[in-house]
Amino acid sequence: MKKKGMKQNGHIQYELDVTLLRNTLPDGPGVYLFADSGGRVIYVGKAKSLRKRVLSYFRHNGELSAKTRRLMKMARGLDFILTSTEQEAFILERNLIKKYMPRYNIILRDDKQYPCFCLDIREPFPRLGIVRRIRKDGALYFGPFSSANSVRSTKKVIDRVFKLRKCKSKKLQKRIRPCLNFQMNHCLAPCTHEVPVREYREMTKQVRLFLEGHSRELIKRLKQDMGEASANLDFERAAEIRDQIRGIEKTVERQHVVSPRMEDQDVIGLAQKGEVYEVVVLFVRGGVLTGTRNFLIKDRGAPASEVMEAFLKQYYSREAFIPKKILISEVIEDLFPIMAWLSDLSGKKVVIHRPQRGDGRRLIRMAGANAEHLLVGYQEAQKEDLMVTAKSVLGLTKTPRVIEGLDISNFQGGMAVGTIVSFVQGQPHRAGYRNFRIKKEIGIDDYGMMAEIAERRIAKGGLPDLFLVDGGKGHLATVRRVLDREMRLQWEGARSPDLSRDSPVPEVISIAKPDENSLKHRDKIYLPNRKNPLILNADHPVLLLMIRIRDEAHRRAIRYHRRLREKNMTRSDLDDIPGIGKKRKMLLLSHFKDIGDISKATIEGLEQVQGITHAQVEAIFRHFSKVSKR
Repeated sequence: MKKKGMKQNGHIQYELDVTLLRNTLPDGPGVYLFADSGGRVIYVGKAKSLRKRVLSYFRHNGELSAKTRRLMKMARGLDFILTSTEQEAFILERNLIKKYMPRYNIILRDDKQYPCFCLDIREPFPRLGIVRRIRKDGALYFGPFSSANSVRSTKKVIDRVFKLRKCKSKKLQKRIRPCLNFQMNHCLAPCTHEVPVREYREMTKQVRLFLEGHSRELIKRLKQDMGEASANLDFERAAEIRDQIRGIEKTVERQHVVSPRMEDQDVIGLAQKGEVYEVVVLFVRGGVLTGTRNFLIKDRGAPASEVMEAFLKQYYSREAFIPKKILISEVIEDLFPIMAWLSDLSGKKVVIHRPQRGDGRRLIRMAGANAEHLLVGYQEAQKEDLMVTAKSVLGLTKTPRVIEGLDISNFQGGMAVGTIVSFVQGQPHRAGYRNFRIKKEIGIDDYGMMAEIAERRIAKGGLPDLFLVDGGKGHLATVRRVLDREMRLQWEGARSPDLSRDSPVPEVISIAKPDENSLKHRDKIYLPNRKNPLILNADHPVLLLMIRIRDEAHRRAIRYHRRLREKNMTRSDLDDIPGIGKKRKMLLLSHFKDIGDISKATIEGLEQVQGITHAQVEAIFRHFSKVSKR
């Protein structure tokens, strides 16, 4: 492995040489990192044998998946970290993915914070609260729940049935008088009364049993307590317990028993349509289905098994509660290392299983059906909802059904081109794509070039709802200025007498890549009449659409510019010199090898070419002397 002499993100990058890799890579467990030409980590993987796994990327193209082929086209460097065990490699891989967010790894993004119940049993008089972030702080967390309404309704039942304190403060604060909850017989009021800790703890255990899904066990215990209270002629206490039992039974009636074994399980189903995957997690607690959670994942060319494996690694790394059994719909490669890691993380044995029959298979089908239903609904609603969301997020006056992206490309101001791409309802509209050769001699002037293509596009009519400009505030101001001027001229009849003042005027925004020194590393969207750029989450659908349009315009501009350069290369500067035909051009190129050497040659050097006359030598020298002075 040959050192490339470059260090990025704390990792030394090495050039990819299959022969050297075969001889130097260790045959042990570890983590490998592929990097692009700029030293950025684009993929992190783990291996039981680094040598075998890395060399598998260099097989014949036909044996590799589409995603792996794209990865290897980008990869220019490699680094690896040797570990002592496969499980260490697994944990290191997860940490490095979280650190670098590599382009070709499946990244689980979920900006939703689902509500959970929190019961801090470390306190002598704990309260039941609703939180949206699970912390590993010693408290008990129950959930997450996909519906905030279901959480609030469940808490109302618990508040009515169990007399835990309702104070908002985490720690109990002494009061002079109890609150209204005590008057309503919904709280024991330990803030003002001497409540035995043992009695309060018993009530806390009952709440815990209820939230863990052990409702039947709780009811059995309460019936025993009611019988004891009746035997002791404490009929008021017996009546209270009776009301508790009725409240719990009413809640249990609404729950759906899905597993007769009364065990805790997570059931994970996956559905795929094209490049989009939907993952649904069913929460089964005490044999009862208590809630669901769903994730949308976009990844080009990844097999379902790889998506499932990435989901397990990333989802459970941040969950406080891990059930003893996890049912999955796909076969995964690293089954045993993941089970060992989860067992170590939760402090109990965790089994991951793909059931083939029985209740487990039925639950997997239920999760898969939910995932497919959500995916169909997502695809149907995505287009219209995305456009409505874009209107709201970008502060537009109307829904941007048609968006056109503008970009320019040039090489040191020469052979400048501009392109426009058209998107309708968030999808490419190829018929609306346009290429422009910059006509004005303006040198290296991005604003001038952008102004020209905007002016020429507006003159063609049939304008979009929104122009998206590749650039910053200056590019945005340039296009807006051109748009205002051209529309004013058209309204006045100087350009198009048929256009009235009631005709819709396109809106303009711009998008710029993140600053290298920025800590956020997010693309910036500039809006009119706003000083600071709009910064959206990296996985925000509106930002992703704007990036897609910008990248499509940039890709087309680069391709158009490259095509013109290649065409121009076939017609060299020698064609502009009188007396130099195809035959003498070949003589010159075979002697000097390229145009650059010919342009730098002296008269004496040119005269050494056999078949070139002195007059032709002088003509060639004069031509390139004029070119160099431009």
